Amino acid sequence: MRLFRVACWFFASVVVLAFLASLHPMVRNVYRAFRPSASHDRIPPSVPELRAPSILVFSKTNGFRHFDAIEAGVAAIQEIAGRRGWTVFHTENGAVFDPEILARFSVVVWHNTSGAPLSAPQREALRNWMQSGGGFLGLHAALDDSHVSWDWYSREVVGANFIGHPLEHQEATLRVERPDHPAIGGLPETWVHFDEWYSFDRSVRADEGVDVLASVDESTYDQRLKFLWIDQDLSMGDHPVIWTRRIGQGRVYLSALGHTAEAYQDPRYVSLLEGAIEWVGSLTDPKSHSPGGLVAND
Repeated sequence: MRLFRVACWFFASVVVLAFLASLHPMVRNVYRAFRPSASHDRIPPSVPELRAPSILVFSKTNGFRHFDAIEAGVAAIQEIAGRRGWTVFHTENGAVFDPEILARFSVVVWHNTSGAPLSAPQREALRNWMQSGGGFLGLHAALDDSHVSWDWYSREVVGANFIGHPLEHQEATLRVERPDHPAIGGLPETWVHFDEWYSFDRSVRADEGVDVLASVDESTYDQRLKFLWIDQDLSMGDHPVIWTRRIGQGRVYLSALGHTAEAYQDPRYVSLLEGAIEWVGSLTDPKSHSPGGLVAND
């Protein structure tokens, strides 16, 4: 009988949330975080001619959507590309993950992408592209738990499972562990940053091929998740937030940072993005490109 009551309560909660989601965009967004869509695109977007090197920015959200951060981040990447002579194509159409289309890009950026956005053939196309030398950059929600259904991505690309974050966005001190690494954007060895701080079930530091570029000093913020009856300690001890790894011949750069729009307006974070894109794509010196990259959106 108790199990039946719990089942009824759960069903009623889902119905109520679904109803509320139809009334208010923010409630709809929270509902989507708990009940991700299974939407997979079938018809690819029309991709214009792009001068090399080119960057694919993908921000589809079958799960929680970081509305402001996505808009600000796309603008930041477009600004970087225009300044460096790179080209950008931004889309939320998962059918862009087609072998022939992917072959046109040096870098793929999963910008706050959430909710298992790709079908099985699209996943395989991305996996083969990465293993063949493509550069992949995953930002913030690209590291959350909405991707766990793709075991290869969770295990081989990210390498750790997201377990939560404090509800409050907080300032914390980052320790830049590889200030000499080209993907760190020339940042100082310590850096105070305001963000939503993800925690994971393990540190990836000991994994083969992983290079931790920055970690967060847990003593500089409150790591507890407190909500109603929940009081969970999310501290990891060793807490990487930016790391790289190799997938076959490809380079991977993962950053748990980037929840807020303000992050993408911070010159330090923009410098971090620029260094990351250049490193994962093995992009040539900017002097070899004409200024003002072509920017396209779909």
